[in-house]
Amino acid sequence: MTQATLAALRAGELRGATQLKLACDLQAFPPEIFTLADSLEVLDLSGNALHALPEDLHRLRRLRVLFASGNAFTELPRALGCCDNLEMVGFKGSRIAEVPAASLPPRLRWLILTDNAIETLPEALGECPRLQKLMLAGNRLRALPDALARCTALELVRLAANRFEALPPWLLQLPHLAWLAMAGNPLTAAREAQVRDDGSAVPAIAWTQLQVGELLGEGASGFIHAAQWRRDDGVSEAVALKLFKGGLTSDGRPESEMAASLVAGTHAALIGLKGRLVGHPEGREGLVLTRVDAQWRNLAGPPSFASCTRDVYAPGTAFDAATVQRLASDVAAAMAHLHARGLVHGDLYAHNVLWRAAVEDGDGAAAPARALLGDFGAAACAPAQLQPALQALDVLAFGRLLGELLAHCTQADALPALAALREDCLRPDPAARPRFEAIARRCDG
Repeated sequence: MTQATLAALRAGELRGATQLKLACDLQAFPPEIFTLADSLEVLDLSGNALHALPEDLHRLRRLRVLFASGNAFTELPRALGCCDNLEMVGFKGSRIAEVPAASLPPRLRWLILTDNAIETLPEALGECPRLQKLMLAGNRLRALPDALARCTALELVRLAANRFEALPPWLLQLPHLAWLAMAGNPLTAAREAQVRDDGSAVPAIAWTQLQVGELLGEGASGFIHAAQWRRDDGVSEAVALKLFKGGLTSDGRPESEMAASLVAGTHAALIGLKGRLVGHPEGREGLVLTRVDAQWRNLAGPPSFASCTRDVYAPGTAFDAATVQRLASDVAAAMAHLHARGLVHGDLYAHNVLWRAAVEDGDGAAAPARALLGDFGAAACAPAQLQPALQALDVLAFGRLLGELLAHCTQADALPALAALREDCLRPDPAARPRFEAIARRCDG
């Protein structure tokens, strides 16, 4: 919203509003926001020049979500800790170096501190039993507070692009942790650099061989363009070109995603990698990928404020048993391939899966439903000694995905073997979960 929104707020025209966004170079917190104390639930103050919040912020007694990214704070405001209903806190790229124990609200569920200057976190973070999502990529952390081991509800943690030389053992034992990003730390840096420097990993495709067309989409780490690739044999092929933005994302850095994509290589259930872009006039990095047609679509949408760590499926989503079996089989096969190459995905979600319903080919023969796994933004070249424990997190994520597919299946009773597999993947003891090689065999049933 713009300055006009601030004017409307000051004129009393927004009374009763439950959501408010102000982005107009604010130097101080507008006291008129307190006129919404009885209704305001979501407040977005991102993109201003704030360096403090009022001590009586708790007057916004219904406030559940507060975003203040891109401001000029040096510490996470202590006023947050007195907001009894505050569940989601987002201060991305806000120059924060200190996180006082007093700044943590009692009902904290989702904490975003990506791209700051934080070196340590308080032990008091372990006193947030509802914490499910913790996003810390792009800081200066070398360790986590041991008290965080008490946050057994944690499901998603982002630690990429920090200074970790090791992960705390308790982290990989959390019973519900399914999504972990940890690339771009010293413990993965050597392998990432080796992969990026290996010119033989995938073919090099020159910028001059590409005719770049319309923008197909934009993700956190880059732009996807339609392109025509004039191959060395003279044939022109329709492809997709991903040009990396070059900045930090909530999952990590583009160079880590590049390394993961190169390690992943090719597989029938992965979005095909044709080669690595070289010779861009601005020096940008990119990947040339198989272009999928309009029949392919995302299996689900990303989590919402309310769902926190769970994907959101379109209303009326329904699959028959054969479709569920095939989608599960494809994703499991792709994951088995990645794990065999020492790569953990870290973000195995339905929103990172493209799928296509069963179709008839040109001869009238039926082609089954298919799935393609993509998005390596949170993937990591895992150190050998950590691979079993990290792979178990991907297995838990697969169990969640399998549960969602079965919940949207019109014939779930016809898939008892997949229901049993889901339970095995969801075991709270990570060591008791099956490996993807066995999962893939069970999905093929």
